[in-house]
Amino acid sequence: MVSGLSTLEMTPPVNGARETKSLDTMTAAPARTATAIHIDDVSVSFPTGRKGCRTVLENISLDIEEGEFVVLLGETGCGKSTLLRLILGQDRPTSGRISVAGSLVQRVDARSSYVPQKYSLFPDRTVLENLAMGPETSKYHILGRLLPSFRAFRRQVREEALRQLSHMGLQASDAAKYPHQLSGGMQQRVAIAQALMMKSRVLLMDEAFSALDPATRSNLQRLLRTVWAETKPTVVFVTHNTAEALILGTRVIVLARQSREDHCGSRVALDMKLPASGMSLRNNGQQFLDLVEHVERFSRGDHHAPSADLNAANDPYESPNAFPSDGETL
Repeated sequence: MVSGLSTLEMTPPVNGARETKSLDTMTAAPARTATAIHIDDVSVSFPTGRKGCRTVLENISLDIEEGEFVVLLGETGCGKSTLLRLILGQDRPTSGRISVAGSLVQRVDARSSYVPQKYSLFPDRTVLENLAMGPETSKYHILGRLLPSFRAFRRQVREEALRQLSHMGLQASDAAKYPHQLSGGMQQRVAIAQALMMKSRVLLMDEAFSALDPATRSNLQRLLRTVWAETKPTVVFVTHNTAEALILGTRVIVLARQSREDHCGSRVALDMKLPASGMSLRNNGQQFLDLVEHVERFSRGDHHAPSADLNAANDPYESPNAFPSDGETL
């Protein structure tokens, strides 16, 4: 039996190389072979003026396996959202390649769904119409909706939309409401359900909870983790909140700039796997706080940060519920 967390593989980065760590748990995670997202030596630069150039991302290489919950963490401006847009296909890298489900990403397509920071619902459509719009428009064009088969398909989609609403903790009566009639937390629940309706292989979330109050944010963190545990999509979640990253992710990737010079972009400073059962201040106490402090040093660009003391007398991950209770923020 593993007693507590093993000390992480604390090899400091050398010459900008990233540090890779893992946290041992009571039960080893099942082996995975399928790669959901392959990022191969990706860099992003843009001109800043007369012969000037600023590099945002520099030589990023990552493999994200199917079913992982990956959190991209780093300070504002480090390129987290840029990398997310590259995976989505909304932007193109200056150099390098990105593949999703084995195919090169060249544009936005159905392989990935996206939940932005700001609510993405159409204000003039009901909740049900917002949820049904994606599947209906992706399968039937305007004239195709005159076909008899569309009616049956539409009925199936709307039944699935009601199931997704229930899964996200909303009532069937909410389906007829318009976005302005919902609270911010309810709107974001609908936005997540909207993304899940597309049945995409990858779910991308960009600061999706940052605009919410602490209690609502905590509840949605637990809800998202529950949905992920039940359905196991591949999730890439962007945040600048270290505690949120440790609560949500099975893997945390820190992006940080090696230098403030324009020609130096962000690289992977830390790539750390976490227990699949999750972490929280309530269950892990001082270990959680120590790990938050340690990860934040990498986020700030301190790549020679001392090791956090993560050994303990008892295994903190035996508890089946490692998430904040209702009302507990982090």
